Amino acid sequence: MLELKTIDAKKQRVATLAVPVCQDGDLHTKKAIQALCATGLALPEFSGEKGQSIMLYDPPGLACRRAILFGLGKMEQVDGERLRHFAGACVKQVIDKELTEVALATPSAGPLGMDKAHVFSALMEGALLANHRYDAYRSEPKKTALKKIQLDATAGERKRFRALRQQTTVICAAVHQAREWVSMPANDKRPQELADRMTAAARKVKLKVQVLKETTLAQKRFGALLAVGQGSTSPPRLVVLSYNPAKAKRTIALVGKGVTFDTGGTNLKPTTGLGDMKTDMAGSAAVAATLLTVAQLKPDTRVIGLMPLAENMLSGNAIRPGDIITAYSGKTIEIGNTDAEGRLIMADAMAYAIETFKPDAVIDMATLTGACVVALGEKLAGLFTPNEEIADAILAASRHTHERCWRLPLPEDYKELLKSDLADTSNMSSSRWGGAITAALFLQQFAGDTPWAHIDIAGPASSKKGNAYCGPGGTGFGVRLLTDFIMNL
Repeated sequence: MLELKTIDAKKQRVATLAVPVCQDGDLHTKKAIQALCATGLALPEFSGEKGQSIMLYDPPGLACRRAILFGLGKMEQVDGERLRHFAGACVKQVIDKELTEVALATPSAGPLGMDKAHVFSALMEGALLANHRYDAYRSEPKKTALKKIQLDATAGERKRFRALRQQTTVICAAVHQAREWVSMPANDKRPQELADRMTAAARKVKLKVQVLKETTLAQKRFGALLAVGQGSTSPPRLVVLSYNPAKAKRTIALVGKGVTFDTGGTNLKPTTGLGDMKTDMAGSAAVAATLLTVAQLKPDTRVIGLMPLAENMLSGNAIRPGDIITAYSGKTIEIGNTDAEGRLIMADAMAYAIETFKPDAVIDMATLTGACVVALGEKLAGLFTPNEEIADAILAASRHTHERCWRLPLPEDYKELLKSDLADTSNMSSSRWGGAITAALFLQQFAGDTPWAHIDIAGPASSKKGNAYCGPGGTGFGVRLLTDFIMNL
């Protein structure tokens, strides 16, 4: 579906050619494309400003039926993310016009001061990520994805970036899968059902699969995970996916929060936004999808993905504020708020991961706190870790993928806010402030001496409006971030 192809726009018939244009400089070396850009820039309604676009039909001197000129703004401001936006916006525009294919004119890397691989990677990602429609619940799909996307490339570039094309295709397909799991309605992804969906996908790529059901969870004393799920008629699950290369140099455990629907429990959430609580399993979707990528990309790192899945419902069996439970680690937890449930299921999964797999590092990903959204907005994730090496690696992956993370502190004195008069700890801070920090500090108690990082994705896990390369709904945030982190260890 994604091809690298040498395109002679003067001679080859192209249905739709998409061309990036800067306000203040030429991005292209082919004279026919330069002339096309000059034609567009001569029009009063197009100046090459960021986000501007114009469609030209049967442009003179070219064999293409239509050409989309897309503004990138000033050349010094163009980076990988702006190229993703160009590719994604053009793909979405072509889909909206109910066409079936598009060819992208690849800009020269020299004027942009970018590595050629970075240019191709960004264009591929933007195009593939935008070419996704989730219409499983429509009787008739509104639009269909493109059948063919071509990137203009020389013979040498086609050979050089063949592996990059394959890698990007794998990663973007996993992002699509994560988006669909997140957007799926809660009635079709209760813990057992989501576990089945994740394990079915995992078996296709030959991952080792293990699912711990409620009987086993009780035998192994997963007290926190069982407590969160006890109010639901659909019991919890722990899905464990393992990628085990023969000559692994290290082991990384990824833990993803999987609350398939969150009512808040006894501390019932307000009606506003309650329908969005189907997305409270986005961390588990990102981790499971990341395991799908590593199984195909085959890094030399052993990766274990653990997805604790539970439905936080209100019933006569649900946990109550004031209850005291015993977590898998043996630590007792006083329930200060039943709506602080994600940290409970994560605590059990983290402790189990450390005891069972002895990882060199644990990274957890969760739609954990509204406080993180208040602090950072809807487009940035909060990163918490006391480990500088892990922080640097995650932030480097964040910059490369534009799945943005902002590091937040873990102040020692804030631990006082989690003290309980009766139990080892409380799941709720005694202060209304700094909720993202105290949630992270709660999780840190279950990491022990293992290097650990927590990524709070409550903001970017889903989107009401979408962007140039993602529609409304689940974003798949975290898949590219974690994959980049692992591939560059």
